[in-house]
Amino acid sequence: MVTHSDTSVVTIERFIIEQERLFPLATGDLSGILYDLALAAKIIANKVRRAGLADILGSAGQANVQGEVQQKLDVFANETIIKALDHGGRLCAMGSEEEEGMIPIPAKFQQGRYAVLFDPLDGSSNIDVNVPVGTIFSIVRKVSEGPVGTLQDLMQAGTQQVAAGYVIYGSATMLVYTTGHGVHGFTLDPSIGEFLLSHPNMRIPETGRYLSVNDAYEPFWSEPVKRVMRRFRGLDGEREGMNVRYVGSLVADFHRNLFGGGIFAYPANTKSPLGKLRLLYEASPLAFIVEQAGGAATDGVTRIMDIQPTSLHQRVPLYIGSKADVELARTLLRS
Repeated sequence: MVTHSDTSVVTIERFIIEQERLFPLATGDLSGILYDLALAAKIIANKVRRAGLADILGSAGQANVQGEVQQKLDVFANETIIKALDHGGRLCAMGSEEEEGMIPIPAKFQQGRYAVLFDPLDGSSNIDVNVPVGTIFSIVRKVSEGPVGTLQDLMQAGTQQVAAGYVIYGSATMLVYTTGHGVHGFTLDPSIGEFLLSHPNMRIPETGRYLSVNDAYEPFWSEPVKRVMRRFRGLDGEREGMNVRYVGSLVADFHRNLFGGGIFAYPANTKSPLGKLRLLYEASPLAFIVEQAGGAATDGVTRIMDIQPTSLHQRVPLYIGSKADVELARTLLRS
């Protein structure tokens, strides 16, 4: 691990280059993908900041593959990421939460050795009321044998990720990512247009203060899930209650809990018996990040990183955050 003094100004480009030098066999392709994602994040951040002034708020008048009404910023963010990544010769395929199938690399561009999956604008339904939103991404190696990418390259278990990260567009824009060697956060300085290292080696507390869950679904939870939530609220007399904080934007809730500790939970319920969040675009990349920060993630039974996807838009229940809190939830769900 490269170390820096308190007075060092470390851009994300410098940081990635320094990390790459630790691995003599690195080709630079993964670094290039991270650069491209950082560029896309800057473009999206600029549009988000101007959303109330430009004609970019509100519905785009169409639904995505999930059946959800797309927001104008959803469409913009999706197109921005695709255009930032499709021509570099580093990717064989892409997958987006907004697209039904695999996004192939155009034939006029060189095919690469990696694939990227992304949620272009998580929490976008909140953008009209100025709630923080975010981008989530996951990077895996090409595993198919043909010259071009296939669904096989996208549908890999979380343990096969080589990098994952998210960008939160809030009071400041921050990019957080891991390549399996710790979690590092970079804050965008708009005056120079650069992401600067602001939070090296991020760690989540072993147990935390915050419970992030949508209480509106309580009537539809199973009894084991209700038992978990009673415990975290301190209603069964076994522990002090946690502070309930729920934004409704996964990136925002996850980001807060990464700093303060706690657990984000989106359990299965009778309306969504298989869960609501997407394994490949949301649960798996955030699981990689939280584990690298010392936390844990489960669907209530299985470690999220171990789940082998069976479809591109597979949904899962999710309990993610501080390790002790996630383990407690898993124990209570089994009892």
